[in-house]
Amino acid sequence: MKKNNTHKKFALPKTPTGVEGLDEITEGGLPKGRPTLICGGAGCGKTLLSMQFLIKGILDYKEPGVFMSFEETAPDLVQNVLSLGFDIEKLKNEKKLIIDHVRVERSEIEEAGEYDLDGLFIRLGYAIDTVKAKRVVLDTIESLFSGLDNQAILRAELRRLFSWLKEKGVTAIITGERGEATLTRQGLEEYVSDCVILLDHRVIDQVSTRRMRIVKYRGSTHGTNEYPFLIDKEGISVLPITSLKLNNKVSSEVISTGVPGLDQMFDGKGFYRGSNILISGTAGTAKTTIAAYFADAQCKQKHRVLYFAFEESPQQLIRNMSSIGIDLEQHIKKGYLQIHSARPTLNGLELHLLNLRKLIQEFKPDAVVIDPISNLTSVGNPHEVRSMMVRLIDMLKIHNITVLFTSLSKQYDGRIPDPAEDSVSSLVDTWITVRDMEGIGERNRGIFIIKARGMGHSNEVREFVITNRGIQLLDVEIGPEGILTGAARGKNALNKKISAFKLQSELDRKDREVARKRQVLEASIMSLKNEFASLEEELSILKVTEQLQSGLTVDKKGTNKKAT
Repeated sequence: MKKNNTHKKFALPKTPTGVEGLDEITEGGLPKGRPTLICGGAGCGKTLLSMQFLIKGILDYKEPGVFMSFEETAPDLVQNVLSLGFDIEKLKNEKKLIIDHVRVERSEIEEAGEYDLDGLFIRLGYAIDTVKAKRVVLDTIESLFSGLDNQAILRAELRRLFSWLKEKGVTAIITGERGEATLTRQGLEEYVSDCVILLDHRVIDQVSTRRMRIVKYRGSTHGTNEYPFLIDKEGISVLPITSLKLNNKVSSEVISTGVPGLDQMFDGKGFYRGSNILISGTAGTAKTTIAAYFADAQCKQKHRVLYFAFEESPQQLIRNMSSIGIDLEQHIKKGYLQIHSARPTLNGLELHLLNLRKLIQEFKPDAVVIDPISNLTSVGNPHEVRSMMVRLIDMLKIHNITVLFTSLSKQYDGRIPDPAEDSVSSLVDTWITVRDMEGIGERNRGIFIIKARGMGHSNEVREFVITNRGIQLLDVEIGPEGILTGAARGKNALNKKISAFKLQSELDRKDREVARKRQVLEASIMSLKNEFASLEEELSILKVTEQLQSGLTVDKKGTNKKAT
């Protein structure tokens, strides 16, 4: 603990930039009271980043600023930044920001010992004192020294400029154009700057990508990778790749898949919240339909869902799902669902990731659907796709957001794995496959679960059908040659009915035969009973007759004796 406190005590003071992601990469911001060099080619965002640094400092940290431009005029700068929603005129009127344009003419510069920056120092110092500025931007330094060819004078004046800025105690940004063999055209600025940030705007396979790298940072650790950044209506945002770590919390809550019958294939009756699910399969196997079922179920539970579609427009997706009884439009109107459609080739992989990150921060969804990720292979190789998916999955896990991916499999038999599926299958928590099951002259659909981390699941391959009432999972039918589907299932059901009918007929016949036998038996028993009763009656008569005869004989004997 003592060591950590000592470290914090002697840590380099930093000024937050207010630029999303950049403070995370620099571990707190730019060096406070020191100059930072931002260099790069034309159109890479140097001026925008510098202006955003000033405006965020005023709005978020109450630090006034001065922007001194040697190229663009103040009205042009105001107009350019207005498109980002920043009201520069208001900040100027409130004495929080000064924008000064300094025109530098080469013909007016003398190198015979007369060229110096005293006039600039006076002008800049006055602006700093007027608004009590804490942040300063000089854009661009090449324009300031465009007339100098003497390297000795150039180096001396550069050092004097940077020293003067340090003495003023302002956190300064100096922008510079990138040189051919050096970071800047002069090749000197990067050596006298305390922090150097390199911006790059590259085009690979007709896809434009902007990247940022911290070249050096005196007195502080920092991220050393290249970081993609996005310029949109809100300014610059950076994706800090290395900050995404496997330290997220997990949930034991189970949420429904939304598909009738599919929940029962999981012992937990669905997915874990915050998990990531892959649904892969060949074309036409209802991957999008299953994804829409999941989104619909979440919205019905009043959870927010962000749906990224790379193949269908929102209107087309809404129409198609309405044909099977899923009303996505009602969820959009209630604010529970947002559908964003774009072709993968519109941006590079990193920009897609940045866009998704910004949308997640704005919409704050509970679940995300990306349909399909296999289209991303058109703008990147399998290694790049996997790298992007790792960062995406980690980012979503940090926020405990459930994500469902779909992926188009070009070949199911596994001999040639699909690049996108192969890139993400080992990363996901749950993997569901939908497949074609060809029968007698027909194609049917089947679904089964390949894996479900931390949850028991069925090993059955279930056939399912899609009707105007939606998806219906059918019971498993096993025949002599395996799983029965479609017509084979119907034929088997008919055979079962016929067999059942024959069995019932045989049972009915046997019942009738038994009934007849019973009647015959009962008749025989009745006849025997009657015969037996007759015999008993005859026997009884004989016994009575015998008794009568025996009594008569006794009487006769008595009479005869008396007569004697």
